[in-house]
Amino acid sequence: MAHIIPEGWQALATTGAQQREIETLALLAANLPDAYTVYHGVHWTRVNQGHAFVGEIDFAIVNPAGNLLLIEQKSGFLSETPEGLAKQYDKTEKLVPAQMTRSAEALRNRLNKYCTSGKPTQDSLLYCPDYQVKQPGTAGIDPERIVDANRREHLVRIIRTLLPEDAPASPIADEVNRFLRNELRLVADVATVAGQVRTLYTRLSGGLAEWARCIECEPFRLRVIGTAGSGKTQLALDVLQDAVAVGRRPLYVCYNRPLADHIALIAPTGSTVATYHQLCDRILRATGQVPDFSKPGAFQALESFMVDHKPDAAWRFDELVVDEGQDFQPAWRDALLKLLKPDGRAWWLEDPMQNLYGRPPVELPGWIVLRAHTNYRTPRDILATLLRLVGPAQSIESGSPLDGSDVEILTYNGHTGLMEKTKSAITRGLGAGFKKDMIAVVTYRGREHSSFTLLDKLGPHTLKAFTGQYDLFGSPVYSEGELFIDSVHRFKGQSAPCIVFTEIDFEELDEAALRKLFVGMTRATMKLILVMSERATAAMLGRLGD
Repeated sequence: MAHIIPEGWQALATTGAQQREIETLALLAANLPDAYTVYHGVHWTRVNQGHAFVGEIDFAIVNPAGNLLLIEQKSGFLSETPEGLAKQYDKTEKLVPAQMTRSAEALRNRLNKYCTSGKPTQDSLLYCPDYQVKQPGTAGIDPERIVDANRREHLVRIIRTLLPEDAPASPIADEVNRFLRNELRLVADVATVAGQVRTLYTRLSGGLAEWARCIECEPFRLRVIGTAGSGKTQLALDVLQDAVAVGRRPLYVCYNRPLADHIALIAPTGSTVATYHQLCDRILRATGQVPDFSKPGAFQALESFMVDHKPDAAWRFDELVVDEGQDFQPAWRDALLKLLKPDGRAWWLEDPMQNLYGRPPVELPGWIVLRAHTNYRTPRDILATLLRLVGPAQSIESGSPLDGSDVEILTYNGHTGLMEKTKSAITRGLGAGFKKDMIAVVTYRGREHSSFTLLDKLGPHTLKAFTGQYDLFGSPVYSEGELFIDSVHRFKGQSAPCIVFTEIDFEELDEAALRKLFVGMTRATMKLILVMSERATAAMLGRLGD
């Protein structure tokens, strides 16, 4: 199989001419031997705008000798004019021979100046898979260098004839390949890469979901202590799916409302999903009582109600999944286990490093314990920075193949500095190729105390923020905005390709600060930018420098 540069083209969704080029790329990848390297510019953002990466050249193929074959692909209909083949672009018709000659000569001149070992051989080919050239002799291109609809099944054979794979290796090849890599000036189409990262993370972290569900014990009581990004959420969803598939009633309970809202959207039909307090509220209302949340201690009253409540059949479940178990209390454990049928199965998922409320671990005597130490979600370099902060006591391993994203730190001083540095961080994310819907601004401070809570706009960016209200269906109401913002407490259990973790301020890098940093930093699947106060930066860099 030929070496394709850039990689990632298989995940690309395209239409029109670009789709035809991706089909050609698949053909070359599958049928050219690995002696060839194929460069293409179909799905990458380039500094110089345009469709192909060098002028009008769509593909450049290099053999071991460093010889080049340039392929210009013209999809769709062509015109045969007295001056040669032409292609219609909007209302303008351009001559294909002139385009090819101009691009090939420009590349030849630059390549000859770059290569010091000699001058590589360069040839060109026109590929028009949708059009049969009727008058090859007047096309303005050597007929032997035209592969039209009538000859397209011979494309690979013609390439191998013009560019022999058994040509002896030459030092020029290294220079040619370096030149083409530089010429591409690649900035990845982040949307494509983000899709690949998400797919790969799902596949890798799926290991936990596979072998955890193979465990057998009686009664079934499994405690999964898994680090961030280990696949706990995927496990929870698979457990819900398994239960629904065989007619069992599953209940998913977590602490965080945004996580419950997210799981409710993707959980299989037939699942009951709620936070602990939502569940208490529903059960209380089922008895005919209505809680008054305007009174102080309303949530404590719900908890007290559940202590003595004896659930009827309507509130008994076959499968119980407790997520964010590190945030639960012993009384909640007891209340939830009362909801299990005698032969019910219980799963308790937790991560002690995400315990933001400083609660002691809930005791689960007699439960089987499964530990998952591998983080598949967080890029390797971000996790490496984080592990230097939390120390060797946390036995967390990196399972992500992504690296080289770096951790950027912007330091602010005062309120004005905080706002300016946060806007700069957003600009950096956008400059790196992330779209606004791929960026999440996460605040270190809670919603009640954050400087961003009352804002509906940050610079030119309108903010999509939780309003504190819920609609008639119990769904959270967010402001109309294009850039998502939330607190680290509410964003726990979620992730985004680019995280701007802002408003980070602490005097001492103590256990509570480390846990907040751990939660916020592990939300990023590709890019992380920290906006920190001067004292927090000093404390953090001091720890990293140890």
